[in-house]
Amino acid sequence: MLGIIGGTSLLFSDLPRLERRVVHNPFGNSEVLCGDIVLLLRHQNDRPPHRINFRSHLAALSISGVDRLVTIGSAGSLRREILPGSLMIPSDYMSTSTIPSIHEHKIRHVHPGFTPALSGELAEAVPEALAGGVYVQTRGPRIETRAEVRALASAADVVGMTIASEATLAAELGMQVCALCTVDNYANGLSDESLTYEHILACAAEHKERTGEIIERIIRRMA
Repeated sequence: MLGIIGGTSLLFSDLPRLERRVVHNPFGNSEVLCGDIVLLLRHQNDRPPHRINFRSHLAALSISGVDRLVTIGSAGSLRREILPGSLMIPSDYMSTSTIPSIHEHKIRHVHPGFTPALSGELAEAVPEALAGGVYVQTRGPRIETRAEVRALASAADVVGMTIASEATLAAELGMQVCALCTVDNYANGLSDESLTYEHILACAAEHKERTGEIIERIIRRMA
């Protein structure tokens, strides 16, 4: 079954009619929207990125039958040629912060990363997205300093605060996983505009119709 995780970029979009359920699991309680697919909104109870219960969310998706996952996340561009308002399907990721694991009591080594075949399906569903590139995750909730942005740009193309954790946990749970980044802004220092959360919300509202239409396409072509 296909699962979709969304966050800020989905706040203003029309979502498919699905049944709300709370899934109790060993790591907490997470609300999912169920039907032909399973949709999960990551910022439940208005939790900022560093307080999200990623383990509970991914466990809830797994219990709900998800084995193929598309995670959609807001990102900042680390390169001037990747314009705000664009879309990216990253081919790899890295993280500057600790990523959670479901393996608390046994040694288990998984091979993290996006599933190439699933990323290819996503590229067919969203052909306007830039295919390829590296996503880097920082802890949040603060934005990155200008010095950090310069360092991150030497290894990555976009920066966010959630997708690496979700993709790694998905791999631990045996899911195929791919990601779609909505590039909402330039990272700190790449433009004269001062970046705020309100700016990110405004970008999500501006593209709400596009985001809703993309969700429909993903469901139609990948579910």
